[in-house]
Amino acid sequence: MSRLPSLYISHGSPMTALHPGLVGERLAGLAAQLPRPRAIVMASAHWLTHQPTVGAHAQPPTIHDFGGFPQALFDLQYPAPGDPALAGEIAARLAAAGLPTALDRNRGLDHGAWVPLRFLYPQADIPVVPLAIQPLLGPAHQFALGRALAPLREQGVLVIGSGSITHNLHDWGHYQDGKEAPYVRPFIGWVEQRLQEDDTAALLDYRARAPHAAQAHPTDEHLQPLHVAMGAAGSDTLGAQRIDAGIDAGFLAMDIYRFDGHATR
Repeated sequence: MSRLPSLYISHGSPMTALHPGLVGERLAGLAAQLPRPRAIVMASAHWLTHQPTVGAHAQPPTIHDFGGFPQALFDLQYPAPGDPALAGEIAARLAAAGLPTALDRNRGLDHGAWVPLRFLYPQADIPVVPLAIQPLLGPAHQFALGRALAPLREQGVLVIGSGSITHNLHDWGHYQDGKEAPYVRPFIGWVEQRLQEDDTAALLDYRARAPHAAQAHPTDEHLQPLHVAMGAAGSDTLGAQRIDAGIDAGFLAMDIYRFDGHATR
């Protein structure tokens, strides 16, 4: 079975599901390049817990975890199956790595999961196992979560962290007519350079080292899925491929990262 990469995806606003724009094209193109996974593990910025937790629902419901959007968005469903057996294996792997983990048999797929999956795998026929993150425990903890799951990539499992490479909702509506928040490009450029240099230490300490870190991420939860994807990459972090999917609303950078040394071959 072909080894899969790990991915970091910027999922953007829930409205991406209805108006995917460039990110929809990029995700569809990426899926066409990859071997078909037997299952997907999705670490979303919208499932936050105090301890590691894995979703073990056999048929995870579509969660519409937002308000004030058109009814058409609430009508969308992503009826992918779950994989309780894989969820149990993930919990065991995390526990063996010193990360005691709970199973949640009721958890569905929040918009950080189902919105990008609609464009990666629109048939919703690949099992999806959601994985919570614990932002209060810091980037190194998320990296350790991912590292414990790295061997699954050899077994046909696609590990995805879903967040946003910049995410400051205080700037919603402040940038019109093609204007961009001034912190966005310096921040995403710093992340790309650190990944190209395989500078894990700097990325784990991004709040102290990255330019405009507090503006790009007033809170940590939307960047920390990147650390999960980095951990799951194992030795494949060098040569991470950045896939530019534009900047939404002038402040949400939609970068996607692929970790498998693809960019160096």
